[in-house]
Amino acid sequence: MEIAKHYYNVPHCLVHQKVEARITQKTVEIFLRGKRVASHLRSTLPHRPTTIAEHMPSPHRRYRDWTHERIRSEATKVGPDADNLIHVILRSRPHPEQGFRSALGLVKRYGQERADAACARALVLNAPSYKSVAAILKNGTDRTPPPAQAAPILFHANIRGHSYYNRSGED
Repeated sequence: MEIAKHYYNVPHCLVHQKVEARITQKTVEIFLRGKRVASHLRSTLPHRPTTIAEHMPSPHRRYRDWTHERIRSEATKVGPDADNLIHVILRSRPHPEQGFRSALGLVKRYGQERADAACARALVLNAPSYKSVAAILKNGTDRTPPPAQAAPILFHANIRGHSYYNRSGED
């Protein structure tokens, strides 16, 4: 639940349920049908989570104490593109445990080489997420070369363009 740009968790079994919050200067209490289901100290740090471990699903709890350094170390074992993808994910997500499954969780099923190639493809496509990497592996597009990128079209005041050269003696 987001309150004043800060994220407070509720028990994971209540995901997508409508809850209410009571907010004071020091606490945030969350209620489901009048029953308190969570209580947190209020935080003013924007875009950061306040999490109670018992509210997390068990796969997230297993990794909650992992540091960014440990996550990066595990990604490096997969390959350089997995490490790059994990770096992007860790910088962009408020909850690290949501991000590193992208490469690490798929290694067991597809192997290190394919997982690293899928991470490379996800980076090229600017789609750094678990769903993107999983779809790339499922569809086998990690085994094909990435699409060639066209040279960017330049727009600048000092570029004359074709109309300048196609003038018919107007001077």
